Amino acid sequence: MMKIGALLILSCGLVWPATSALGDTVDIREWLVPWENSEPGDAYVDKGGRVWFISQNGDYIANLSPESGDFSRYDLRKGTKPSALLVDNNRALWFASSKRRYIGSLNPATGRVVEFSMPSNKAKDLQALAFDAAGDIWFTVEKSNFIGRLDVVNGVIDLIPVPTKNVEPHGIVVNANNEPWAAAAGKNVLLRVNRIDWSITEFESPNKKSRFREIVATSDNQVWYADFKLGALGRFNPQSGVFTEWLLPGGENSRPVGMAVDRNDRIWIIETGEKTNRLVGFDTGTEQFLTETDIPSGGGSIDNMHYYEPAGEIWFGTATNYIGRAKVH
Repeated sequence: MMKIGALLILSCGLVWPATSALGDTVDIREWLVPWENSEPGDAYVDKGGRVWFISQNGDYIANLSPESGDFSRYDLRKGTKPSALLVDNNRALWFASSKRRYIGSLNPATGRVVEFSMPSNKAKDLQALAFDAAGDIWFTVEKSNFIGRLDVVNGVIDLIPVPTKNVEPHGIVVNANNEPWAAAAGKNVLLRVNRIDWSITEFESPNKKSRFREIVATSDNQVWYADFKLGALGRFNPQSGVFTEWLLPGGENSRPVGMAVDRNDRIWIIETGEKTNRLVGFDTGTEQFLTETDIPSGGGSIDNMHYYEPAGEIWFGTATNYIGRAKVH
């Protein structure tokens, strides 16, 4: 493990550029989930246009047909507590079980679930999933301080312990160079996995109060993150080692969580600090905030979001029991 921190703090400083005046709002539509108190999340669109999502409270995976408004669901074992979802190119569904400590594969045609259990009893609290270039799945195990990979062909799971205690990896992304990066919820660091020797490098941000939740990467392999503690959108340049943060329109108490990046490398981030959550757009080219749009249902809290490029849409689930769609281009 390599830890990079103090030199970065001395060399880069922390910059808070002024934001521009916010422009027009984006179009957001929501569909009420018919099963109460589901806490839907991780809305993900398959190639056929169906929107899949997990229920963190209801132990099920469901889908929405946006044109008709129809919902259908697949029940999982009681106590599964799904925490993340992906859909592959063959429309197979992959999900994480934070309670039962496995990654599951659901075949929508049959309803059959295959479970890939964690190889260690220490691996608890699975959080986020991300595909790499080969279609394998990288994931975080927050409270247990692991980053892991599931080889989807042979079903083997490898766990990489984060050497520093209580880092708590949360969001994860695989960039255009096929490098896995994770955001830390327990310490002011970003984590990069070296796929050759399976080592983890920690990059410490300048402010020790920072705490990160979600993470995305733009086409130039810049890493962007939500600084939940300081209410900022942050960028890390792996080539220069420089961190830069922009205070969100909602200020230090904006509590940013959900993130997505569109085909134009614009960042979309959710402010959860107020009762009514807001979707904020940021242009990475001009380094200016573009727009801020209230979530019609209030949102309650919005975590993982997914971008559906063919329609220029971002999909999400809300703690207020809705599936939401934002048209961003």
